[in-house]
Parts: sequence; structure tokens; C-alpha cells
Amino acid sequence: MPRPSDVRRFGPAQRRVHRASAALMGVCVLSAACLYLPPLAQLVGRRHLLVTVHEWSGIALPVPFLLGTASRAFRGDLRVLNRFGPHDRVWLRSALRRRGPRPAGKFNAGQKVYAAWLAGAVLVLAGTGLPMWFTGLAPLVVRGGAAFVHEWLALAVGLVLAGHIGKAWGDPEARRGLRTGFVGRWWAEREHPLWRPGE
Repeated sequence: MPRPSDVRRFGPAQRRVHRASAALMGVCVLSAACLYLPPLAQLVGRRHLLVTVHEWSGIALPVPFLLGTASRAFRGDLRVLNRFGPHDRVWLRSALRRRGPRPAGKFNAGQKVYAAWLAGAVLVLAGTGLPMWFTGLAPLVVRGGAAFVHEWLALAVGLVLAGHIGKAWGDPEARRGLRTGFVGRWWAEREHPLWRPGE
């Protein structure tokens, strides 16, 4: 339930896409951990089932995003995420120096970089996962290279996701925005001073 001082940050489409993508990514990461870490592999067993779950959850990862593009609000957020302005460079410099102003619109520069990096990583993981799944698609040397890239990039994704979850855990109001769609005006003015809700 929104409070009188709240502003709408996300509509239903953005929240659903985020939840579905997070669930699928979580299944990918957990199933990969069970496939590659011997203690987890022994604890869970059923390797063939884990491989199947991992493959299909990975292939399904773009589906929430594609369905979300039917929403005008979601497409609007994508346009904002895809544009860097002078204030984003100021934000990044200040973040790297750990001091100075951090001007941000609806999304700060860190969120924009994260979204772009993760979108690219998902595409590369899908592209390197397919030759490992359908072994007849490529010769052994290509499959070996694909496996190398897939495994190291998956590790990087796991670390970046841990950082993302840690940042979200430290900001209850941001989590509330994804849960309910609303944030306090005070939070919006402090964290995203260039954002004009409703525009």
C-alpha cells in the first residue's frame, strides 16, 4: 500500500520481468553450482536432471525480457537504461573516487552499466552453452573453447550478482520499490535527484 508521500517507481510489467528474470537466473546459478562443486554435486545427486534444469532455465532467461517489451513502461525504462549522459560520467567518477556528487536520473550510472553488462553476459552464456548442449553443432575444439568461456563468465556473473544482491540488501527502500512499485519521495530525491517521477 503506497504512503501519501510515495512516488511510483515501477509498474507491474517491470516488477514481473525483474522477478521472473531473478528466479531464472537463480535456478541457473544454483544448478551450475550443484554441477561444478563436488560437495553440492554429492549432496544433490541426479546430475542428468540438474543439467536439464540448467539448460532450460538458461534458454528461458530472455523470455521475461521479450514479454516485457509489450509494456510501454518497460520499453521506456529500457530507453532510459540505454542512454548515458554527462551526469552519468560524473556519477561514475564519484563512485570510483568514493566522494563527490552522484547525480542520477531514474537509474544511476552503476545500474546502467550493470544492466548492459548482464544483458551481454547472458547472450554470451547462451551462445557458449548451446555448443555444449548440442554437441553436433561444433567440432570438439570449439566446444572446448565454449566451455572455457562459459565457465569463467558464469563465475564472473555469480560474483556480480552477489554484489547486486548485497547492494539491494543494504537499501530497503530500493527493495520496496521493486516489491510494491512505490518509493518514498525523500529516497527518490536523495538517490535519484535528476529523476522526475511521472515523466
